[in-house]
Amino acid sequence: MTTESKRAPAGAAVLREDVTSAIRQAVMYELAAVGYGRLSIEAVARRAGVGKTAVYRRWSSKLEMVLEIVSGVAGQTLPQLDTGSLRGDLEMLLRIVARALQHRLASQIIPDLLAEAARNPKIAQTLQEALHTNQREVSAHLVKRAIDRGELAADTDPETAVDLIIGPIYWRLAVARTPLPKGYVSSMAATVATALGATSGEPVASRGISG
Repeated sequence: MTTESKRAPAGAAVLREDVTSAIRQAVMYELAAVGYGRLSIEAVARRAGVGKTAVYRRWSSKLEMVLEIVSGVAGQTLPQLDTGSLRGDLEMLLRIVARALQHRLASQIIPDLLAEAARNPKIAQTLQEALHTNQREVSAHLVKRAIDRGELAADTDPETAVDLIIGPIYWRLAVARTPLPKGYVSSMAATVATALGATSGEPVASRGISG
């Protein structure tokens, strides 16, 4: 009787997910600490507790690594909100976005990458695609529900809606980096609902999400 020893497959098939996760986390912390310009593969590997080879087995360059990881985070799907009214949906969405933009890592990474995007077309394209696709999808669902409820006209443009919904809060938190005054989110939700031509709908409880 003979037994065959089983060999683990070589190459990408044996990449450990826990190592990949550690590297991804290290990239985010390094971006927040030093920015894209000063980020290095060596520093990422050191923070992740791995060798540089582990990083290079997954990504061929700093740019490729950052683009994949950041686009994955930026493109995370937001919950499909349905509070019963357009204004309620808007307020809930704005609170979620505000909380994300004020996260201690995001608040450092986003302004740095926006500045870097002005110099690097690949970063600009990646951010635009990841953010815009996600936001457009959420906005389309939000507008459709409001149309179905009779709050918005059937020809309401989701593209315009996403600019009105997301634009102001991105400007304040990611570009101007100005704290949100008390009551800003509720006021902005009401303003956007009016700007979109909402005919009815009152805000509902924020279900424990503050901001």
